[in-house]
Amino acid sequence: MIAALIRYSPLLLLALLWEAAARLHLVSSLALPPLSDVAAAWFEMMRSGELIANGASSMWRAGAGLFLSIIIGAVLGIVMAWWRPVNILLSPLVEIFYPMPKSALIPVTVIWLGFGDGSKILLIFLGCMLPVTLGAFNGARSSDQALVWSARSMGANKLRMLWDVVVPSAMPELLNGIRTALALSFILLVSSELIVSRQGFGYLIGFLGANGSYEAMFAVVLTVAFLGFVADRIYLLIMRRALQWRE
Repeated sequence: MIAALIRYSPLLLLALLWEAAARLHLVSSLALPPLSDVAAAWFEMMRSGELIANGASSMWRAGAGLFLSIIIGAVLGIVMAWWRPVNILLSPLVEIFYPMPKSALIPVTVIWLGFGDGSKILLIFLGCMLPVTLGAFNGARSSDQALVWSARSMGANKLRMLWDVVVPSAMPELLNGIRTALALSFILLVSSELIVSRQGFGYLIGFLGANGSYEAMFAVVLTVAFLGFVADRIYLLIMRRALQWRE
């Protein structure tokens, strides 16, 4: 408990500096409202249910897109590493689209699926699939060849070697790719909702900012940051448990 307090003490210091700077008028309240006012706005939005309703919509979109990207991206990455023809076919596509800013796909997904949930889920899926695919690919390619040869000499077929040797070897890189995708899902979610949405965290941020409700706007921004932080901490715990067998 004490170690955790020490570790996150910079956040407490930042909160105190934020409140002091706003109360002492060192910065404009329009640019940075007092943190206590932000907290009051957060409680009011929670009481009215506005934050919960929009948050549920955002979490559904992020969760659906991320889930699809993990399933399909992991399969694609391992298959690319295991079968050379698939790698030759798909590698150029991955290399072209990986460095591209994923937010550039927002107009494309809207044209395809409109302004509803589908366009946001598709954007998150496309953006998050690439780091998962690369993580699975790099992990599978780094499989211990001695284990592969041993399994082959014992009569294991390709599917058995894939499941018993390649997939466990790919897990560390794959899980790191998923962690990157998890963070990216929040970025893509808010970006898409800011531009083309009538519900969600991003929509709230844009709507409240345009109407001058800066305390409430900051409350939503901090909520997204907190949810992203909690999701990352939970995922790290899952990741450590999943890799305990390697120790």
